[in-house]
Amino acid sequence: MNKGHFKDSQVVKGITIGAVLIVIYLALNNVTGILDSISYLAGLVMPFIIGAVIAFVFNVPMKAIEKGLNRLFDKRCKKKHPRLIRVLAYMLTLILILAIIAGVLFVVVPELVNTIADLIGQVPTAVNNLINWLQVKLSAYPEYEEKLSSISINWDSVLSNVMNFLSIGTKGIINGGIGAISGFFSGVANFFIGFVFSVYVLFQKERLTAQCKKLMYVCMPENRADKIVEVLRLTNTTFSNFLSGQCLEACILGTMFVITLSILRMPYALLIGIIIAVTALIPIVGAFIGCIVGVILIMMTSPLKALIFVGVFLILQQIEGNLIYPHVVGSSVGLPGIWVLVAVTIGGNLFGIMGMLTFIPISSVCYALLRTYVNRKVEEKEIDKGKFKG
Repeated sequence: MNKGHFKDSQVVKGITIGAVLIVIYLALNNVTGILDSISYLAGLVMPFIIGAVIAFVFNVPMKAIEKGLNRLFDKRCKKKHPRLIRVLAYMLTLILILAIIAGVLFVVVPELVNTIADLIGQVPTAVNNLINWLQVKLSAYPEYEEKLSSISINWDSVLSNVMNFLSIGTKGIINGGIGAISGFFSGVANFFIGFVFSVYVLFQKERLTAQCKKLMYVCMPENRADKIVEVLRLTNTTFSNFLSGQCLEACILGTMFVITLSILRMPYALLIGIIIAVTALIPIVGAFIGCIVGVILIMMTSPLKALIFVGVFLILQQIEGNLIYPHVVGSSVGLPGIWVLVAVTIGGNLFGIMGMLTFIPISSVCYALLRTYVNRKVEEKEIDKGKFKG
């Protein structure tokens, strides 16, 4: 009996391994077809992915607004109005997000367009001023000054080369423009469907959550469903805290730059502050991208002020990195700084900016689960905690 059972189990194991190897072989021989199928399926569900992301982003401020409205209605009204409160919370959230987007569009974009137009006109003068400034500073080094004096730029030739390049690439630009227009309208359609989907999700989130939980508890053992619900709850909390913390940190950093640059009478103080606030949404490296843009903008006006700006940036970045970020973002996700750096590096290399944004909360969830597992095993094995000291 036991021998027969053992043989049967070995046969099943062999068949399973063989089936897996066949599937792997077929997959390797049809990589292109599989990738095309994945791309097709991703295109089908993309509006709903966009809708889920919109719903998640909206839900972070909406929960806080809804909680405040509940308190207000509890004080003013005896009867509860959950549906009315949900509608008001959603409308206020929508107005808040649209106001932020409008503020960026109507404040930053016009100033950025004017700044770029000014910079284009100032490039020849700025380059000559930079060369003259370097000549003065390098006057103590005649050999370098002589090499610098020999530098001359024929702006007519530069302009002619640019026009030739544009004329040669006109056909490619037209084809690319048609593709871009097609992609734009497709993106608009996906966004609209996703936005409508997000409204349904936000207004029925409790019902949808209950339905998903019911399905899990029906389809799997209760203890496994409990663990999955716990992981999903931890993931939702971590991502929400990270999003709110990252936005708050970016606003604080941008405000610090606007105030400091205004006090020092630096050019483009408001524009640079907003650019740094927006780029700071990218963890760790984002603010440095904003710094590079700021240096380019200020250098066109004064190289000396650009150097001062770099000094200001380094000081404010130290304050932000050592005081603000650990308390605002680090504590919100519960991830040590070294693992934040690892998460940003790996996520950025794999998936670019989106990887940087998502890998910190994902790593935080994995870190919390691993920490819970290790601590539980330590208690089960009754290991002396003194052995863990370095």
